[in-house]
Amino acid sequence: MLKQTLIGAGVITLSASPGLAATGPFFSFANTDFVVLISFIIFLGVLAYFKVPGMLSKMLDDRSTGIQSELDEARALREEAQTLLASYERKHKEVQAQSDRIVAQAKADAEAAADQARVELAKSIERRVATAEDQIASAQAGAVKEVRDMAANIAIMAARDVIAKQMTAADGNALIDDAIAQVDAKLH
Repeated sequence: MLKQTLIGAGVITLSASPGLAATGPFFSFANTDFVVLISFIIFLGVLAYFKVPGMLSKMLDDRSTGIQSELDEARALREEAQTLLASYERKHKEVQAQSDRIVAQAKADAEAAADQARVELAKSIERRVATAEDQIASAQAGAVKEVRDMAANIAIMAARDVIAKQMTAADGNALIDDAIAQVDAKLH
């Protein structure tokens, strides 16, 4: 390949129109075009001798291999990133579904607790009403008893006054003897 390049460069250089336009013989050291051509051929020879095209080719191949490995690594990283993204999206959907279930369960629990609280409140109110009614009935019975006791006391005091005014000492002694006889008869 290098030989073909050198031959191609030589043919192009020899057939170049500026070289044909020069005055005097072409194969003379006085002709600058010829000197440049010789220098160029020597330069290409030095490059071929030190195997520079092979080194350049090897460097380009190494660089190509490096770029290919970087591309493969980038593809692998991209696939891994897509896998992670899909995994995170799936987890996000699962977490969202779980949070929706938790919210729905919390609402249901709150409604059940509210219903339970209403039932317990109604029972509590019924108990308090029953207790209040019992207290009212007890207070009413106490008031009736107190009124009866007071009426009986007033009646007794009125009867005592009436009897005291109408009774004599002999009638009092007869009542006392009669009461003692009743007590004695009931005890024996």
